[in-house]
Amino acid sequence: MFKHHELRLVEPAFGSTLTDLIIELDHLRKKRLAGTTHPRIFFQLKNIFHTLESIASARIEGNRTTIAEFIESKLEDKANPDEKIIEIRNMEKAMDFIDKQIDSHPINRAFVSELHKIVAAGLSPDKEGDATPGAYRSQNVKITNAAHTPPDVSQVQSYMETLFSFIAQKHPSKYDLLKTAIAHHRFVWVHPFKNGNGRTVRLFTYAMLVHQGFNIKKGRIVNPAAVFCADRDKYYEYLAKADEGSDQAILLWCEYVLSGLKGEIEKIDRLLDYGYLSEKILLPAIDVSLDRKIIIDSEAKILKIAIHKQKFKAGDLTELFPGKHASEISRMLRLLKEKKMIVPDSPEARSYFISFHNNYLLRGVITMLGKNGFLPVKDR
Repeated sequence: MFKHHELRLVEPAFGSTLTDLIIELDHLRKKRLAGTTHPRIFFQLKNIFHTLESIASARIEGNRTTIAEFIESKLEDKANPDEKIIEIRNMEKAMDFIDKQIDSHPINRAFVSELHKIVAAGLSPDKEGDATPGAYRSQNVKITNAAHTPPDVSQVQSYMETLFSFIAQKHPSKYDLLKTAIAHHRFVWVHPFKNGNGRTVRLFTYAMLVHQGFNIKKGRIVNPAAVFCADRDKYYEYLAKADEGSDQAILLWCEYVLSGLKGEIEKIDRLLDYGYLSEKILLPAIDVSLDRKIIIDSEAKILKIAIHKQKFKAGDLTELFPGKHASEISRMLRLLKEKKMIVPDSPEARSYFISFHNNYLLRGVITMLGKNGFLPVKDR
């Protein structure tokens, strides 16, 4: 049976763990990030973590596609992928939409409806799609394996309007993260769409965090689905606890969300340290690619120079290949450009960066991210 609970901010006790988390996360949000990783490389990492976020969110809903399987599908770029792959690609597209629109678009019904349309695109309504993408459900629903009964269909619009008003209401910034956690639960509690609510709410949460300043434009990568994906049963357990509606239950839910978020942000921020990124991820990724015969030895040498210098020129390679004519070095660079493993700094420039997001080097990068704790345990 449905039971109404008022949507509200709940004040944590001053000396609580939750208050400490809010203070620490607020510090991370305002902290000036001045790492040594070049933006051209950091943005490639952002794209990889968008992929990981998308896979994680789909897996919470039962999509069993592994990271390795999805990476292979990206590299092969099949014309007619199965629905499991389309579901994850839709999540990537939705995250890109958020990154591009968030500065100019408030988080309201139109914004959330657009997210849901992207999530459901190309998917069968009897599977992971929806017969009316972007529109609120037109019938009552039950949430699988949940005691909570969502509100009657006649109340959905009213509850969602209240949620958007709650988000838009001006509160001191110290409440931003509490609002994000509470809004996530409330969205799931209302269950506004017939299908795709879980994927949409995690995008909705990502959008709120980006809106609050946790965004790539400030040098930050956030990966909130990793919090929920780390232990799917725990995620549902805390959601169910928050369904009780008591202050204590809501605060427990908020502590669970913000604790996980803090851990994820601190972990990913290590990649701003280029010494760490190059030694632990990128250079070993080249060795992985060489072992798998994706590249040959001469290419590996060039790519390692690219990693050491971040931005390199053809002249930086002369000591690597003594006796080779400049035309031979130019040919090797041209072949790497054709493989999309290096990219020029600009159309006119004669300097290059390594490129690993959309080519076979990505396999090695993913392997090393897994070995260094950046992937869910089950995918390492």
